[in-house]
Amino acid sequence: MSYGASQRDAHARLATYADKILKGARPADLPVEQPTGLPIPQLLLLRADQVLE
Repeated sequence: MSYGASQRDAHARLATYADKILKGARPADLPVEQPTGLPIPQLLLLRADQVLE
């Protein structure tokens, strides 16, 4: 099993970056963002033997 960031959120971030670049921002000056907020269903947590934080 694996999980990852929301593709919908990633596409929204991409659109924001593209908009800034097209408006003249230098790509090197834009901050690097990491995806956050990966929800794990409570039922899955209850079945887990070990939870790594």
